[in-house]
Amino acid sequence: MTRTLAVVMDPIQSIKPYKDTTLALMLAAQKRGWALRYLEMQDLWLRDGVAMARTRPVTVFDDTRRWFELGEAQDAPLGEVDAVFMRKDPPFDLEYIAATYVLERAEEQGALVVNRPRSLRDANEKVFISWFAQCCAPTLIARDTATLRAFHAEHGDVIYKPLDGMGGAGIFRVQADGLNLGAVIEALTDNGRRHIMAQRYIPEIVNGDKRVLMVDGEPVPFALARIPQHGEVRGNLAAGGRGEPRELSERDRWIAAQVGPALREMGLLFVGLDVIGEYLTEINVTSPTCVRELDAGCDLDIGSEVIAAIERRLA
Repeated sequence: MTRTLAVVMDPIQSIKPYKDTTLALMLAAQKRGWALRYLEMQDLWLRDGVAMARTRPVTVFDDTRRWFELGEAQDAPLGEVDAVFMRKDPPFDLEYIAATYVLERAEEQGALVVNRPRSLRDANEKVFISWFAQCCAPTLIARDTATLRAFHAEHGDVIYKPLDGMGGAGIFRVQADGLNLGAVIEALTDNGRRHIMAQRYIPEIVNGDKRVLMVDGEPVPFALARIPQHGEVRGNLAAGGRGEPRELSERDRWIAAQVGPALREMGLLFVGLDVIGEYLTEINVTSPTCVRELDAGCDLDIGSEVIAAIERRLA
């Protein structure tokens, strides 16, 4: 019997097919015989406790000019599909949280949801590293100005960033001279109304911010080092970084071994760890990327590994 995978994502017509990880996952599922259904956030709702969705059958193609074909929309209980991929990009706002409530009901009503909705809510991509402090550089999560200033006074060179961003958005480096420290803290915390992250600056960023992909708690053997442009501290590809595949180091594997069992237990089946130098800096659970770059550079098929892991869970 054909299995069905529903994919919650950003508008498929707007993606960049040559680099989009969600498309790679859909292509892999289709190749393994899955039927695909496409939906966006507005296509989810709850009716009398039942998770409902307006989905459209979709056929995908590995073609930069024509990468999808949609069928007619159908309303049906979401728990009736075999699996659901939640691949909506951040920001992780109230709308995202509302979607996880619908997905949690779908999970309870029979669908395997990747990643688990409750764990998406629990594992903030910046804060979650605090559960693995042995892997991290000095890190502070706070909104109090005096506390954030004291962290800078202690470490001298600090990265400040919001808790809900992606792609390098809102990341600031404040060096030993403290130039613009007050303005950075005021802007990011909204004058003390929001918690933010502060991390001691890691000089090894010049050699790349490595994305280590984890499939059901196990690391893919190669990482994508995202190397910042000259004059930048952000290696994110969305911020102009250059990707370079690298074999995992011993330290990378140690970090993966520290984090992997918790990911598996929490139903976080497809995750991206960010590693700079010797340190874990983020745990991306919402819509980790870099599959296309690693597949091309290292002759991998990560999408098939992810779909195989889903099939094992279903079995």
